[in-house]
Amino acid sequence: MTATRNSATDRTPYRALGRSGAVVYEQALGTMTFGAEADEATSHAIIDAYVAGGGNFIDTADVYSAGASEQIIGRWLAAHPADAAQIVIATKGRFPMGAGPNDLGTSRRHLRTALDDSLRRLGVEHIDLYQLHAWDAITPLDETLRFLDDAIRQGKIGYYGFSNFTGWQLTKAIMLAERRGWSLPVTLQPQYSLLVRGIEHEIVPAALDAGIGLLPWSPLGGGWLTGKYRRDVAPTGTTRLGENPERGMEGWKRRNADARTWQIIDALTGIADAHDASPSQVALAWVGAQPAVTSVILGARSVEQLRDNMGAVTLELDAEQLATLTAVSAPPADDYPYGGPGRAQRDRKIGGGR
Repeated sequence: MTATRNSATDRTPYRALGRSGAVVYEQALGTMTFGAEADEATSHAIIDAYVAGGGNFIDTADVYSAGASEQIIGRWLAAHPADAAQIVIATKGRFPMGAGPNDLGTSRRHLRTALDDSLRRLGVEHIDLYQLHAWDAITPLDETLRFLDDAIRQGKIGYYGFSNFTGWQLTKAIMLAERRGWSLPVTLQPQYSLLVRGIEHEIVPAALDAGIGLLPWSPLGGGWLTGKYRRDVAPTGTTRLGENPERGMEGWKRRNADARTWQIIDALTGIADAHDASPSQVALAWVGAQPAVTSVILGARSVEQLRDNMGAVTLELDAEQLATLTAVSAPPADDYPYGGPGRAQRDRKIGGGR
């Protein structure tokens, strides 16, 4: 799980799915664009290209395009039975799929319906990895974890994992499952990129401690790390920010005003030029080389985007280049407990404390 893409020239592009025995490609195909930015024909072409490139891990969610993403994947699986037999399918449940008060959350009532609906849309009897899309502050964790354990025993899912959990939430869930003798989670999906590295304070250490595999989403920072944007030049055209400059967490004004953004992009561009690679490939190679990362989730609107991103698998960054990217993208942190003094104390490089 923790092997890096730069550790050996004869490495395999497949890794264990967290603490499980299942094996997945080191790049997962994210499908949030399916049924939205990519129509069905384009989506199927993207899956074709991903599988042809060696990929075997498809990630979706019930809320992606209001269920259309799962349906599009399901029709591809039905049309390609031989390839489908090798695909590891991951989906998620938690967010609203209806207007009723019980049409969301991680209660047994909602997850039972959500899981059965996902199975139906995907056209399968078994989902390899079922993930809670986010923490639910209302539902008792015992109820949620017992449902997931039951779903494994019933053969509806193979493994389960989480998405967007914090470090304490992940650790609490693992300890509770261990105490009850229930099946343990195997993965966690966090946002992670050169631009967004806050998970290194608590989530990465928690995942390493528990043997949980990380499946980073938005590894290109919502398009910022592709090199297509320019400082102080408002984006235009058919890109995420060209269509909506204030879209989501990657909104143009905030990131453009942050000098760290452009320092990272400059470093990416320089290393990409040295390898005759794209900035996207360099950014993805860096994420894939980080501790605990199992598979990096790729999102693409087109086959061309996907093929470029998949080129990161064969890109070998040396130790100096990795260190350069790590240094220039260092996340802001208070001196204690996450900054230099705190790290030194935890590593027992200095004594004392308060």
